Amino acid sequence: MDYEFRRNPITGLPLAIFNMEHEVLGRWFSEELAEDQTLCEQLHTAIVALQQGKLQEWRWVGHDLTLEMDSEQVRVFANILGDENPVETAEEGLSLYDAESAADCGLEDFQTALNSWCDYLAGH
Repeated sequence: MDYEFRRNPITGLPLAIFNMEHEVLGRWFSEELAEDQTLCEQLHTAIVALQQGKLQEWRWVGHDLTLEMDSEQVRVFANILGDENPVETAEEGLSLYDAESAADCGLEDFQTALNSWCDYLAGH
């Protein structure tokens, strides 16, 4: 999972840019998490609890995107999608492009990206 963080040159707000198959993660970091240090701390606590088996799953519903975590993976998806799987086309094996609406990644990969985001915001 490739990503980079920078500031929007017009607004000065932090901007996360993820590779094409994880685009929605960039939106989640930029728009939902943004500079919310309290949510950063809640996420760190939840990840540790998931890794230690103290939690089975953790969910956070934002304005436009929802984040779900379990001990192995993280899923971010647009609230308009709900819990449904991506729509498949009539031809087997093909699915509609939905990287802007939903993405999955491993919990450890997400934790690394989260740590990088929080460090970026702190100026480290």
